[in-house]
Amino acid sequence: MQQQQQHSFVYGGDYNPEQWPEAVWAEDVRLMREAHVNRVTVGVFSWSSLEPEEGRYDFGWLDRVMDLMHANGIGVVLATPTASPPPWFTFAHPEALPVTADGVRLVHGSRDTYSPAAPAYRDAARRIAGALAERYGRHPALTMWHVHNEYGTVSYGPETDRAFRVWLADRYGDVATLNNTWNSAFWSQSYSTFEHILAPQATQYLPNPAHLLDFKRFSADTLRDALREQVQVVRAASPGVPVTTNFMLPSWNHYDQWDFAAEIDEVSIDHYPSARDIEGETHVAFGADLARSFNQGRPWVLMEQATSLIYDYAAARLFAKEPGRLARNTLQYLARGSTGSLFFQWRSPRVGAEFFHSPMVPHVGEDSRVFREIVALGHTLTSLAEIAEPPAGGRRVNDTRVAIVWDATAWWASETRAMPSNDLAFLPAVRAVHRALWWQGINADVVSLEQDLSGYDLVLVPNKIAASDAEAAALRAFVDAGGHAAIWFFSGSTDENLNVRPGGFSGAFAPLAGIRVEEHHPLAADESIELSDGSRADAWAEDLQVTGAEVLATFTHAPLAGRPAITRNRVGAGTVHYLATRLDAAALGGHLARIVAAAGVTPDHPQAGDGVEIVRRYSGPRSYLFVFNHGERPRTVSLNGYDLLTDEHLSGDIELAPAASMVLRESALPASPPRP
Repeated sequence: MQQQQQHSFVYGGDYNPEQWPEAVWAEDVRLMREAHVNRVTVGVFSWSSLEPEEGRYDFGWLDRVMDLMHANGIGVVLATPTASPPPWFTFAHPEALPVTADGVRLVHGSRDTYSPAAPAYRDAARRIAGALAERYGRHPALTMWHVHNEYGTVSYGPETDRAFRVWLADRYGDVATLNNTWNSAFWSQSYSTFEHILAPQATQYLPNPAHLLDFKRFSADTLRDALREQVQVVRAASPGVPVTTNFMLPSWNHYDQWDFAAEIDEVSIDHYPSARDIEGETHVAFGADLARSFNQGRPWVLMEQATSLIYDYAAARLFAKEPGRLARNTLQYLARGSTGSLFFQWRSPRVGAEFFHSPMVPHVGEDSRVFREIVALGHTLTSLAEIAEPPAGGRRVNDTRVAIVWDATAWWASETRAMPSNDLAFLPAVRAVHRALWWQGINADVVSLEQDLSGYDLVLVPNKIAASDAEAAALRAFVDAGGHAAIWFFSGSTDENLNVRPGGFSGAFAPLAGIRVEEHHPLAADESIELSDGSRADAWAEDLQVTGAEVLATFTHAPLAGRPAITRNRVGAGTVHYLATRLDAAALGGHLARIVAAAGVTPDHPQAGDGVEIVRRYSGPRSYLFVFNHGERPRTVSLNGYDLLTDEHLSGDIELAPAASMVLRESALPASPPRP
């Protein structure tokens, strides 16, 4: 069949040749060629091999690796190794070791043993990045820079305290403004000078919530600045070579993903779903949608996924993936915009902290189910090369009409102690909404309220506790212009500095929703309630008054019996829905179906949903329909297109076996205008 060979999906993974005798390298290359590997990530944790002593570099082994990869047509994603300083650094600069919130200084012996605010660490990181950039910035094997690895280290201690004070002085200008914003008079915490302020470490009782929130912002900015410094170094030495850093999604939120994405050329993610059942597939979709959204709708890089294992850290188990799941999950990522698939890692080390991590070449070698699946997947990605072309005409890779608000401040705010309930967590709320949409076949982006929302029909706002006046105005403008919105309980109850808005809770969004929240009624952990429409809910309820909204369902339990629980308000040309409780999965799905239908949003295929995942991806001037049956029984779907996996044209009702996948080139581009 015809392919556009100028485009291809990336395929490969983290390669650690410094951990192996050079005799193994030739074997690695043979196996890479067999598996159609065209990309390897080199150097992620190799600082001690590259700089065995301060200022003395050993590039000989890396020279040979770069040349070997180039000779075999394999591109290199070259990493700066700054996530793992060598022992000589930490012994020379003990002040740069990380300190926990309990004041314990950690010692060398693992990765990430650094304080991101320590000047000695930042200087050393720039030097090693600069040395690599100077030597390899124009090497023909270099295809991308991979700065650091999974930024996320947060540290306390004297180095951090000094940097935090500088950050606060820059943010507030004077200590009086800080005291006013933090309400430091509470518990006699008013400061007379910035020099008296420490990072919020372990203390006698409850810390100041605004102090905690600002420290999270400071830590995020510190990591962003560390990223920015290295990006500037490598860009200067190799103009035109894209730069990335890998986001660990979705459970790490030590930085603002929107800020990080603005510093790099392409967003890349590491993604390790932990569920063995179909929930793993919902999580694949979630991670992919996050990555595509952070990359502004453009194709994105899957820097790490697992080949053969499912990591259930809560159960302390590494479960084996069933045959075929690796390929199916990889196609899911492709459907939602990935540029291919990279893995951690190429070959299993014989010993080391992650010596049973999932590899492309397992301990048992090439004569294994895992490697045979790796080879087969390489052939599959080669056969799909035409889809690797970026969309034409300014299109996004997926045409998504629903957006969920993703906001680092909302996440950090929900972690504040002394909230009315510990059931206000941000990530579970966003996941629940995304999951409910997935089960209905509706694809979604995540957005910031600071972005242009005009390309969406529906914006969903779950558990965004903190909201600025500007964010509230942006949502109002979206609705006034005809957009639909749904807002969940407690959202907008404080401003961006965790100052409670007076006059009624959810105050940033309440006027827009046509409601007033007078009182919270958190529920016990084992308590559930029923609404007047039969919906089940738990965790939370609110004493709600309507100031213009229409009541769609009421509470049935005392003391809120008969009080509004779910409302709808017509505003301008748009509509706002408010949910004053946490609906269970079935009820949430039902209400979201109603809200989605009212907004005029439809799936990419009318038979998508209930475990049948169907996603349309745009590539060049064409569109492609990715079709999956994640269920346990055959399903029938009406399709019309050319299946690239089987090289046959399909038309009419097609039966999908359980775990089946299809990738159809559509004969005509669906009518859907590109976004502004």
